[in-house]
Amino acid sequence: MKVYLDDVRDTPEGWVRVYWPDEAIELLKTGEVTEISLDHDLGDDNRGTGYDVLLWLEREVVVAGRTPPKMKVHSANTAAGLRMEQAIATIMRLSRGS
Repeated sequence: MKVYLDDVRDTPEGWVRVYWPDEAIELLKTGEVTEISLDHDLGDDNRGTGYDVLLWLEREVVVAGRTPPKMKVHSANTAAGLRMEQAIATIMRLSRGS
C-alpha cells in the first residue's frame, strides 16, 4: 500500500490518503505500507506534522527492528522539508545497520 499524508493536495491515483500523522502511523503499524509520501504542514501543528511520522519510524527502526518503506517528502515548507530529508537519510542508515 502507498500512503499519502497531506491536508490539501489531490491524492495521486493508487495511493491511500491520510490527513494526520496518527492515521499514517496506524497504517505503518500494519506492515503493509510499501511507500509513504509526506507533507510537513498539515493545518494543525497540535495534531502533528509529517516529521512526527518520521520520528516514529526512526524509533521503530531502532527499537523494534522495523524495515522502513520507501519514503519521500512533498512539502512546500523548504526548511522542514530539508529536516525531513535528513531524517529519512538517518532512518535508512539505521535500518541498514540493524
